[in-house]
Amino acid sequence: MKAPRGIIPPLVTPLSDRDRLDEEGLERLIEHLIAAGVDGIFVLGSSGEGPSLSWELRRAVVQKAARAIDGRVPLYVGILDSALGNAVDLAWFAADQGADAVVAAPPFYYPIDQRALRHWYVELAAVLPVPLVLYNIPSCTKTAIELETLLALTELENVIAIKDSSDDLRYLAAVVRLADRHRPDWTVLVGPEELLVQALNLGAHGGVPGGANLTPRLFVDLCRAWRAGDNTRLSTLCMLKQQLEDLYRIDDGPSGFLRGLKCALERTGLCAGGLAAPLEPLGRAQREQVERWLQSFPEPEYLPAVRAPVDEL
Repeated sequence: MKAPRGIIPPLVTPLSDRDRLDEEGLERLIEHLIAAGVDGIFVLGSSGEGPSLSWELRRAVVQKAARAIDGRVPLYVGILDSALGNAVDLAWFAADQGADAVVAAPPFYYPIDQRALRHWYVELAAVLPVPLVLYNIPSCTKTAIELETLLALTELENVIAIKDSSDDLRYLAAVVRLADRHRPDWTVLVGPEELLVQALNLGAHGGVPGGANLTPRLFVDLCRAWRAGDNTRLSTLCMLKQQLEDLYRIDDGPSGFLRGLKCALERTGLCAGGLAAPLEPLGRAQREQVERWLQSFPEPEYLPAVRAPVDEL
């Protein structure tokens, strides 16, 4: 398969109710991303609330997304679970639907050491039907993929990439050096969008920015400007990207990023903005702030073209 490089948005899961998929919204969202020129789509990650969805709903997301994408860009499926059997089952289902690769973070709940983590990944990789992307996100899993473990995992041929969401640029730079030395075919992707340019400068091959659900072409253009060495355009796009952080701060709680993003997607009329339990949608006053943010965005052509009526606040 093609190496996972460039901008690969972690698709949000449009929910019209707690456990009901907004299928039409999912299709519109996918068309919005593909039309912007993204390099792939990642479903059931953190932005997709994968671990909070029922197994029935996870399968529905994979099936509907695969059908909507129809092979136009690679599809990456998160198999985030603490039960190895569940992760494997979802991986095989995803492969049957046409997924190009699966993405697995360390198992969570029980504290584990690096030896156990290596064993878990080795067992997982041995039975997967498609390539595996590692996902380092210690803020959610409580376990980081340490460099020694990562070095051992470079020996697994079907492990093709790592997505790093550690917020640690020193770690990411070390991962880039390790990959260059031991697995030059590997892809290194960065998760936090505020670190995208710094990560590219360190040698990362792309990013998985959640904000690309709303403004995918902004991130695609930013990546292209960086590759072209167009620093003037890059500076302008970076300032626009910083505007997104105002959206994420409308709710200053730990889930503010996702609550603000899904509200903005709903306010544009692109898809439903419901969240899986235990997360709750923004209140009316915060939704009004999101609407003002949308109206004041400096380059509205980067936003979805459809808009919801203001009286639906």
